[in-house]
Amino acid sequence: MARIPASERRAALVQAALRVVSQRGIAHATTRAIVAEAGMSLASFHYAFDSRDELIDELITTVVAREQEAVLPDDLQGHDIRDMLEAGLLRYFEHLRADPEHEQAMLELTQYALRSPERHPLAIAQYDKYTELGARSLAAAAELAGVVWTTPVEQVARVLIAFTDGLTLTWLVTRDDDVARAVAHAAADALSRMAEPR
Repeated sequence: MARIPASERRAALVQAALRVVSQRGIAHATTRAIVAEAGMSLASFHYAFDSRDELIDELITTVVAREQEAVLPDDLQGHDIRDMLEAGLLRYFEHLRADPEHEQAMLELTQYALRSPERHPLAIAQYDKYTELGARSLAAAAELAGVVWTTPVEQVARVLIAFTDGLTLTWLVTRDDDVARAVAHAAADALSRMAEPR
């Protein structure tokens, strides 16, 4: 490990921490567990990070940066806003189904940030980023569908996030695909009522 640059060590440790949090929870994401997962020594850890808290902060920042809002498929030109919204929500659901441990880790990291006053700004930044990504997707969908949002798009994005949070937690608990799809359908109905023809 001596020849690996600090930036690469940091990235490898962040990925190892994500795997540990995903598989065993934040309580088990000790420094020893993380370095064991990364195949590194404790000395390598301390060369890259000053503390476990610094690593967890970087993990939260990294995961938020990677989190992607469901992207509208290219073939939705000419579809109405309701169909676009449902397609986007279903794409998000397929993303959730493909990697449930990642979303579970996201929820744990959010709760961890909320419990720690000095990390609370990371949770706020996480949801600000979700709002930004959601607003961008909703603005693009409105343009394609030829509609305008009747309330500020950031507010619509926050409603979208509330739906996806509920869908995520409910599905992680029940693993009921039909219920998740029903939520996507109802959410698309509700959100589409916040738009009107241009």
